Amino acid sequence: MDTVLIIEDDEHIGGLLKFLLERHGFDTRMAADGRAAAALIDSAETLPALILLDVMLPYHDGFELIAQIRAKAGWQAVPVIMLTAKSMERDIVRAFDAGANDYIVKPFQPTELLARLRRFMKVPA
Repeated sequence: MDTVLIIEDDEHIGGLLKFLLERHGFDTRMAADGRAAAALIDSAETLPALILLDVMLPYHDGFELIAQIRAKAGWQAVPVIMLTAKSMERDIVRAFDAGANDYIVKPFQPTELLARLRRFMKVPA
């Protein structure tokens, strides 16, 4: 079963993402802040199939975490979708320059999110 790592500090959005993805057959791992996410990335024994990464997080922001992800051996090919309320062009460009594969602005539509996931992994339509 494919695992999606959800790094999201908003409890409601995290719960919605977990519910949506598990309903579509994914296993999920959750991190509610940058510190927990950094620890999960460092200690993971298996790679996630995809990472949904918020930008504004306590302790370490999404830009710091994507740098950590892209610097870690074996993690360069893991797709990272930034999922954030930051809609300024400079934030989007910064995310892509840091190694993000896609960028979704909150609030998001669940069907659009699933369509974007399908670009990187097998998700039933």
